[in-house]
Amino acid sequence: MFDVALPWLLLLAPLPWLVRWLVPAAQHSKQSALQVPFIESMEQAVGRSTSITQRSNFWITLIAYLAWCLLLVAAARPQWLGEPVAQQREGRDMMLAIDLSESMLEEDFELGGRLINRLIATKVVAGDFIERRKGDRIGLILFGEQAYLQAPLTRDRKTVKQLLDEAQIGLAGKRTAIGDAIGLAVKRFKEMDNEQRILVLITDGTNTAGSIEPDKATELAAAEGLKIYTIGIGRDRTQQGLISQFFGGGTSEIDEATLQYIAENTGGRYFRARDLEQLSEIYSLLNELEPIGQDDDFYRPVVSLYQWPLLGGIFLLCLTGLLQRRRS
Repeated sequence: MFDVALPWLLLLAPLPWLVRWLVPAAQHSKQSALQVPFIESMEQAVGRSTSITQRSNFWITLIAYLAWCLLLVAAARPQWLGEPVAQQREGRDMMLAIDLSESMLEEDFELGGRLINRLIATKVVAGDFIERRKGDRIGLILFGEQAYLQAPLTRDRKTVKQLLDEAQIGLAGKRTAIGDAIGLAVKRFKEMDNEQRILVLITDGTNTAGSIEPDKATELAAAEGLKIYTIGIGRDRTQQGLISQFFGGGTSEIDEATLQYIAENTGGRYFRARDLEQLSEIYSLLNELEPIGQDDDFYRPVVSLYQWPLLGGIFLLCLTGLLQRRRS
C-alpha cells in the first residue's frame, strides 16, 4: 500500500505562485538600460519574436515548478507499506523468590558424589530453569530478614541467572521473611499491567521476620490475581545427620502448613523437594505451566521511495539552469 509519511508538506505546492503573485517583480533601473526604440523590428528581422520568448519563459517556469513539486514529494517521504506480518509472542511473567536465610547453608543435597548446601542446589536447578524460559519474562527476589528485588521482570535470562549465581547466604539477613517476599512480588506486579502473574517461592524454613505476616500477604496476592507456587526445600529432620539434629547447624523446620495455605489460596501448588531429583521434577512441572498468549506484535515492512522524486527534482533543476543559459 502506498503511503506518505508527511502529507501536509504537499500543501506547500502553490507557494511559488503565491510568492510571485504577492511579491512585486523587481524593477530594472532605467539608467542601466539602453533604450532601443526599434528593438522589436530587429527581433523580427532575425526571426525572433516576442511570442517565442514568452513561450520559452513559460516552459522554463513550468519545469522549475515541476522540480519544486518533486522536491516536496521527496520531503513528504513517500513509502510502500507491505502487508502486516504478525510476530506472536507467547510467554509468562514469573518471579522467583529465593530464601537466603542462614538455614540454607545446610548441606543435605548431593551432587556428583559430594554434599552441597540448599542454596547451591537451588542455583543448579533454578539456573537451568531460567535458561529454558525462552520468551518468558523472569524476575528475581532475594529474601532473608528483608526482601529485595534483585532483577525486575526481564527477558534477559542471562543476567537473571548471573544475579542468582552471585547470591550469597546472609546477603539479606539470617532470618526468613516469607510475607515480605510475597508482598514485594505483589507490589511489583501491581505496578505492571500483566494478565498472568506467577510467583515461585523457595524456602526451607518458617516465617521468622518481616513486617507482613504470610497469611496477610497471601490475601493481598489473591486479591491481585497473583498465583504462588511454593517449594519447601530440604530433608526432613529425621533424615538429617546427628550433628544437625542436636546442634542445629543452621537447619530450620519447614512450615509446610503455611506454604500449603499460601499455594492453595492463590491458585498455585505446594511442592516438597528433599533431593536434587525431586527439585528437578518440580521445575519440570513448572515448565509445563500453560503459557499466556500475549498481544501480537505486528511488523509492517516499509520501503522508502523518496529517492525517485528527489532525483527527478534535481534533474529538472539542472535542466532549468541549462535552458536559462541557452536563452541568455
